[in-house]
Amino acid sequence: MNRSKMLMPLVALAVALAWIGLSSFFVVPEGHQAIITQFGKTIGKPYLDAGLYFKLPVIQKVHMFEKRLLKWDGRPNEIPTLDKKYIFVDTTARWRITDPLRFLQTVATVEGAQSRLDDIIDSVVRDAVSRHLLVELVRSSNWKDTPPPAIVDDEGEGNQAYLAEMANRGQNEPPQRLGREQIVQEMIADAKRLTPEMGLEVVDIQVKRINYVDQVQKRVFERMISERKRIASQYRSEGEGEKQNILGRMNKELARIRSEAYRKSQEIRGQAEATANDVYGQAFSQDAEFYSLFKTLESYRAAGGNNTELILSTDGEYFKYVKKPQ
Repeated sequence: MNRSKMLMPLVALAVALAWIGLSSFFVVPEGHQAIITQFGKTIGKPYLDAGLYFKLPVIQKVHMFEKRLLKWDGRPNEIPTLDKKYIFVDTTARWRITDPLRFLQTVATVEGAQSRLDDIIDSVVRDAVSRHLLVELVRSSNWKDTPPPAIVDDEGEGNQAYLAEMANRGQNEPPQRLGREQIVQEMIADAKRLTPEMGLEVVDIQVKRINYVDQVQKRVFERMISERKRIASQYRSEGEGEKQNILGRMNKELARIRSEAYRKSQEIRGQAEATANDVYGQAFSQDAEFYSLFKTLESYRAAGGNNTELILSTDGEYFKYVKKPQ
């Protein structure tokens, strides 16, 4: 019994020493960073590399932070564009902790940083959207063929507000239209200027979705229909013009082929008639009386029509071969 009482303090001392030994070391996992505070004040430099480190037990506390990218998701906001079109913009962002000491001193936790980012990113998104036209927010940055102003721009209050804004800027002509990617880069640059004081960096901002309010959606659909009709009409006009060009070339080629064929046929016919006349001439030159008989018989055939009446004397030379067949 006395021996058990003597072992109890030793066991308690061993447990206390083991607890102190274990609490004197801490592990920074891969992808994390840590900073130590003592009575609320930071001690030493941040631990940026993964590994096993030593600290004073009880009086020192380890604050662990992520080194990897963190996600921020905003709420869709109704924002007016430069041409006074109200749209719902839903954005998301990626950020990371670059200075754990300043991060701990300003926002302390990831939840606090998310709350501050709500105000910062919403502000830069609202400013960027209000500085640009609706067409710039929905078009790609590499779009080269700018549609005609009658299709892209409204001729109502929105276009007037845009021109007035350009006049206030001291510009006679509107600047070259940007695209969504370039506007996003403006958002990122604005956010980066506001976040270093909190020990964090906004790496990327993306527009997940843009929804039109009902009034704008109706006008956008009408404009899209008008554009499609214009393009279809242009294609029909170009097709009709090409059709006429093809028909003109075809008729010209057809006339040339017919003219060439007629010329060749006349040449062949002339050559054939010349050959025939030559043959007739050679044959008839051998007997003049036979030639006279042949021509007389041909005239008999030609004169014998249904509506032809001949009144001739039997004493004429016309019937000399009938009266004297020898």
